[in-house]
Amino acid sequence: MERTEAAYPELSGKSYYVMTFGCQMNVSDTERMEAILSDAGMERAPSAEHADLVLLNTCSVRQKAEDRAYGNLGHLKPLRSARPGMLIGVCGCMAQREGEDVLRKAPHVSLVIGTAQIHRLPELAATAWRTGERLVATDLPARRSLEEIEAEEDLLAGLARGRDPHKAWVPVMYGCDRFCAFCIVPMTRGAERSRRPEEIEAQVRAAAAAGRKEVTLLGQTVNSYGHKLPRGITFAELLRRLNEIEGIERIRFTSPYPMGFTDELIDAIAELPKVCEHVHLPLQSGDDEVLAAMRRGYTVAEYEKVYWALRERVPGISITTDLMVGHPGETLEQHENSLRTVGRLRFDAAFTFHFSPRPRTRAARMPGQVPQAEKMRRLAELIELQNAITMERNASHIGEVLEVLVDGPSDKDPSVLAGYARNNKLVHFPGPAHLAGELCQVRITEAHIWGLSGERA
Repeated sequence: MERTEAAYPELSGKSYYVMTFGCQMNVSDTERMEAILSDAGMERAPSAEHADLVLLNTCSVRQKAEDRAYGNLGHLKPLRSARPGMLIGVCGCMAQREGEDVLRKAPHVSLVIGTAQIHRLPELAATAWRTGERLVATDLPARRSLEEIEAEEDLLAGLARGRDPHKAWVPVMYGCDRFCAFCIVPMTRGAERSRRPEEIEAQVRAAAAAGRKEVTLLGQTVNSYGHKLPRGITFAELLRRLNEIEGIERIRFTSPYPMGFTDELIDAIAELPKVCEHVHLPLQSGDDEVLAAMRRGYTVAEYEKVYWALRERVPGISITTDLMVGHPGETLEQHENSLRTVGRLRFDAAFTFHFSPRPRTRAARMPGQVPQAEKMRRLAELIELQNAITMERNASHIGEVLEVLVDGPSDKDPSVLAGYARNNKLVHFPGPAHLAGELCQVRITEAHIWGLSGERA
């Protein structure tokens, strides 16, 4: 993309810094923000203290995430007072949900930019510096035509250059149409819409040309990709096309919807050499009545059919999940059912949460809200169970040799390298820093709750 500093002279010579919270889609959005601002003539600052524009890319999936964002805004207030020319902006899902309320709660914030307005960052920042106005841009049409999507992608295609020299995060679709009772994503990310396969292929080729060996495909329900494109393409077909791109060694994707796993997709995961043997398969609850109250659209038996098909047809696969306790109306018996399901399926790992009511969601208005103390008790039970299973799953790899893509030295010990195996397990092993970005064969010697340790084979 051509640099656009001539269009926004107010940005020339200024610097930016982005603080990122939340999911991998936010990581991808941050990469886009940084690329757009760099192309507009700004430079990335080493820290918020040195930046003219500080952006918080926020999450809204739980109240704790929003509390953390406002806490960070509070820490930035003295910095803003000491530097009157500095701009502070809030982006991401909290910005989309809260809108003008952010300006009311945090008077030192100048910009509130929603999830569909990232491409306007240079324009909005330049306007704020030129006029001193406090601006809110959160338009999120319920539906958009293909022409509107493509017009935005013309601005965004190929921008996810990213800070990670070895990995790339590429959105294949945005938004969600499912409206689970507890989930705010449809309100913050809008309706489901898929990118054209040609745009995605071009971005993955650019990532390969930049030396990235691994790409993660992103979407709220990533395996429903292509349903609304005028020329139909399935997610399995997209995987097959991307598998042919030279230079890319690994392909991952997140997060799929359980009922979107067709035989075609499972075959693609099993057959394509670049698609990694890991699936994050959100369960949320192991009780049918709770799943129905959540509006998840499947039963435990239907979920298990997909789960065991993946285990059977993809040798060595690891399956991780999302699990929630304390959804409104969840009884103690239903919680016990969920524990039994987890014990039977034996996930490799799980992201575990207690229910957090989100404004405008169906679950926030439902009767039978579980007391906070009881939610925490149930969560502790679930974590104890899953930690024991995770340790057993990890211990089963002792003696195996796994291929690890090295991220670089460990934060805690620079003599130890850290990276991820194809099954998405974190692996530490001794080695020199110059192996960063390389694929190494590592024999596993120890198992931990966080991952594995080993030595080069």
